Amino acid sequence: MRTLIKNGTLCSAGQIYKGDILIEEGVISKIGTSLSDEAEMVIDAQNKYVLPGGVDVHTHFDLQAGASRAVDDFYDGSVAAICGGTTTIVDHLAFGPKGCSLKYQIDEYHKLA
Repeated sequence: MRTLIKNGTLCSAGQIYKGDILIEEGVISKIGTSLSDEAEMVIDAQNKYVLPGGVDVHTHFDLQAGASRAVDDFYDGSVAAICGGTTTIVDHLAFGPKGCSLKYQIDEYHKLA
């Protein structure tokens, strides 16, 4: 199935611009302006932002908070995120042992992830 998203405000890693996106078999095949390819579905995205996926900048995976620990680990939380269209997460670090360095806690999270 071919889907054409027309007239959107496209947000890429390097720029924001008006344009169209053609999607074939679930994969972006063309990005441009004034695309006129025939498609089974045409979505008018005028006055809307078109993002490559959602970004959640405040998650709590495996977060230890006193005697409690967050239910979602990195696997379960990532699966849930992608099912909802979130393609990027930025996890909130827990506090490590008293006096530890930030690098210590990041290394602990890399093990968990």
